[in-house]
Amino acid sequence: MLNIEKYVIDTAVKAKNASRIMNTIGTKTKNDALLLMADALIINMDTVLSANKKDIENGEKAGRSQALLDRLLLNEKRIQDMANGLKNVASLPDPIGEVVKMWKTPNELTMGSIRVPLGVIGMIYEARPNVTVDAAALCIKSGNVVILKGGSEAIHSNTAIAHVITEAAVKAGLPDGCIQLLETTDREAVNILMKLNGYVDVLIPRGGAGLINAVVKNSTVPVIETGIGNCHVYIDKDADLDMAEKIVINAKTQRPAVCNAMETLLVHKDAATEFLPMVVKSLESLNVELRGCPETQIILPDIKPAVDEDWATEFLDLILAIKVVESLDEALDHIYKYGTKHSEAIITNNYLNSQRFLKEVDAAAVYVNASTRFTDGSEFGFGAEIGISTQKLHARGPMGLNELTTVKYIIYGEGQVR
Repeated sequence: MLNIEKYVIDTAVKAKNASRIMNTIGTKTKNDALLLMADALIINMDTVLSANKKDIENGEKAGRSQALLDRLLLNEKRIQDMANGLKNVASLPDPIGEVVKMWKTPNELTMGSIRVPLGVIGMIYEARPNVTVDAAALCIKSGNVVILKGGSEAIHSNTAIAHVITEAAVKAGLPDGCIQLLETTDREAVNILMKLNGYVDVLIPRGGAGLINAVVKNSTVPVIETGIGNCHVYIDKDADLDMAEKIVINAKTQRPAVCNAMETLLVHKDAATEFLPMVVKSLESLNVELRGCPETQIILPDIKPAVDEDWATEFLDLILAIKVVESLDEALDHIYKYGTKHSEAIITNNYLNSQRFLKEVDAAAVYVNASTRFTDGSEFGFGAEIGISTQKLHARGPMGLNELTTVKYIIYGEGQVR
């Protein structure tokens, strides 16, 4: 029987030892590894798809939602996208060793700060096997090592992917232990990982509210909190309604099971009578379940009533809450009360209203006349993301290479003493 505590600690020790070597690895070797990992994914596509099929079948037997099954599903296109993501990260500038700034002190010391890796990153995530590749890619390029702990629902997919990319990374010259997956469904592994101060430098949880809150509450290792996405789109009274309709449809239905999908639609009362019937027709044709406030139900009497819980819920599904508001102030108040500081959007042609929204909304990403679905590392030009941080310390928004680094101060002297 597997001794979980020993297994996790041994993994962390191996990662810590690999971290010392990763600090010395040059850009070319890291890029070669990423490209070889991309090729290996394509070569071993059938193996990965076969493993994923087991997870999908198990998910269906367990009665998982269609939204979760979609997050879990791999196909040829998604694996090709994962491989392309590795190549994109390889093409990005290496942040390690970058001189952030340099200066000279009055006593002639030359000082500077340079980017260095965080060290050992523990990645705890759910349901999305592509995170295995994205996290490994960004950690490798930024000189970090990574311990991966995916959800039990994706154990076969994650194990197959991890074996493929780990073998390729080591073959390219990276240290054994730079990428490790905890190949267990025992939840105790997470509890142990969260307490491994001295071995693990930072934890990044990526998943639902339950997972993120549990890690933030119980970890003694520092945590970068990634985002629960209760995202809003506000249709202002001065909105272009055709534009608004396209953005709402995209934000809700393009991929409803992700954290940057819209969960609540706010509509100014002066636009509601015209806008709601036109957008609802499109939404219902795409099988979106609608829940509305009393004012919304006056305009759309056939939809379900919204309850207080709906305004605070990240549905991650084809469900949308709709609220008619009296003013921009009411929309801002609603977002302040129920938003999760992830992504918020205003649709308007009123410059002053757009600027108020940008200034007053407290979120990692705030949009004017664009879909919240753009909050994504690749869309931001980061190649990939390890998560979307909704906190304010160290990193905020999509976390790419720079967000996985810290700084080291270097000082050149000529014998100075204090």
